Amino acid sequence: MRATLRGIHYASMALLAVMTLFPIYWMFMSAFRAESEMFRYTELSWRLFFPVDWTFHNFEAIFLDEDKPFGRYMLNTFAMAGTVTAAGLIVNAMAAFAFAKLHFPFKKLLLVVFLSTLAIPPEVVMVPQYLVIRDLDWLNTFAGLIVPSIVWVFGIFMLTQFFADIPRAILEAARIDGASWLRIFTIIVLPSAVPALITLGIITFIHQWDSLLWPLIIISEDSKQVIQVVISSFTSDQEKHWGKIVAASSASSVPILVIFLFLQKYYVRGIMMSGVKG
Repeated sequence: MRATLRGIHYASMALLAVMTLFPIYWMFMSAFRAESEMFRYTELSWRLFFPVDWTFHNFEAIFLDEDKPFGRYMLNTFAMAGTVTAAGLIVNAMAAFAFAKLHFPFKKLLLVVFLSTLAIPPEVVMVPQYLVIRDLDWLNTFAGLIVPSIVWVFGIFMLTQFFADIPRAILEAARIDGASWLRIFTIIVLPSAVPALITLGIITFIHQWDSLLWPLIIISEDSKQVIQVVISSFTSDQEKHWGKIVAASSASSVPILVIFLFLQKYYVRGIMMSGVKG
């Protein structure tokens, strides 16, 4: 009976894995199809799963396009997402440590106010945020693209849950020895928070890599644009360039998949240790 239940469990997990991975597999395979072949085969046969005539034309069309070189947009997106991730980890970790371990007036009230913003859709604050960026003369700049995204309430909340589990006796012993809070934060707290920081870094990087609406509003110069906006430009009311869409989507998925595969164990460990459950 136990072996039967285990077999049903593994079969169910395998089925869910296939259902989850098949659209990704189909996207990558379609990137090597001619656009005329992409929706031709609908019957269940090998032609549905593999290209009949393999071609690199779709990738050539996006990477060798002199007007819209996709490689430049990937570098723009990587620079933007990497900068937001690095700066966000520092700022959000410091804020989370303050909420978790320091004592200051109205701490609980401020934390409640911070967390309440999670219930506000990002689109609601985009207009006042845009006006602030305009007044700072940051429109069509990487500063306007990056700075508003550094502070992330979800990241502060996630790290606060992790820092709250650090024994306060260790911190008080360091204070007795004369260490400042900044030294305690950098020498004691951060090294113990590596799994949580890597987890938040992965989530932040993916979130920024997939951003569309804010870059679309802020950036007007084509050479500074990011990949999601460029991919959306391949679709218009008149026609859809499916070959470019699947090739660009496949190319933009590779960095995320590589990062996640290499850091998967830290991601799982960080989720378990931070107490954040989906």
